[in-house]
Amino acid sequence: MQKMLTQLPACLLLFAGLTCGPAAYAESDFKVTLLGTASPAPRPDRFGPSTLVEAGDQKLLIDAGRGVPIRLRQLNVPIGKIDVLFITHYHSDHVSGIPDVWLTGWLSAPYGRRTAPFRVIGPIGAKSLMSNLEKAYALDVKIRIEDEKLPPEGIATLVEEFDKDGTVYEKNGVRVIAFAVEHGAAIKPAVGYRVEYKGRAVTISGDTRYEPNVVKYGAGTDLLIHEVGAARPELMAASVPVQRIIAHHTTPREAGMVFSLTKPKMAVYSHIVLLSSEKIPEPTLDEVVTETRQTYAGPLTIGEDLMSFEIGDTVAVQRYRR
Repeated sequence: MQKMLTQLPACLLLFAGLTCGPAAYAESDFKVTLLGTASPAPRPDRFGPSTLVEAGDQKLLIDAGRGVPIRLRQLNVPIGKIDVLFITHYHSDHVSGIPDVWLTGWLSAPYGRRTAPFRVIGPIGAKSLMSNLEKAYALDVKIRIEDEKLPPEGIATLVEEFDKDGTVYEKNGVRVIAFAVEHGAAIKPAVGYRVEYKGRAVTISGDTRYEPNVVKYGAGTDLLIHEVGAARPELMAASVPVQRIIAHHTTPREAGMVFSLTKPKMAVYSHIVLLSSEKIPEPTLDEVVTETRQTYAGPLTIGEDLMSFEIGDTVAVQRYRR
């Protein structure tokens, strides 16, 4: 299957008149790709939350939701070549793809071939998660070692946990900083990440309400990838469960406030939570943008699966085309 990456014209999904023509585009070795941009809803056009960060010789995965190996295959990125998986929190939509990344990345096919331990970094809970996955898939691992002669070191796990803000990874000029966010009183721990490389930075909010820590750690970032949650006013008024869900997320107006304070070269929506009922449809993306514009006038992109961002003097946006 062939793919074609096309640059976005200023009138399409870029809502600030930012030029994305050939003059604005330059290859860099700092690239971010949205692998999945959905909420827990099983949408065929948007897979589970996950972001691939390629910086220099390293490939970092932020969360692993539904369908990550498929998206990596579409990009021709071997699953076994992921250097580190970072976890933001333990809601199922952010971690349900981890067994697939871990196990499929170990297979001998070209899309796998991991020969070193699968490295995972996350807040407290990462060790328990991976330990239990090892127990759950112990028979599969035993069979494949015996039957397919796969290297045992390729299915081993190396898990690190942290419990405070600060640098959690540093290698070959790449630094990853974790910071706590507020996703709800019962949803702890929850974190975002800032990835720095060659004086550039990308910040990923993780799932959060309006959060001053995102402003703090997003300051000076080139690319700010932020979650968003929205529902029509009539649905909010009629449904307590919808009110509860939206209260765990950042509304477009609140996200615009974050963008205005951090002033990224490009603001991007991912993990897009759009709620509906049988009688009341979900908000449109245009409506999400309109609400964001109440508090923010800068560069804004509505993320799509497999959309990528080249980070250099400018941030160049590319859409994926089969």
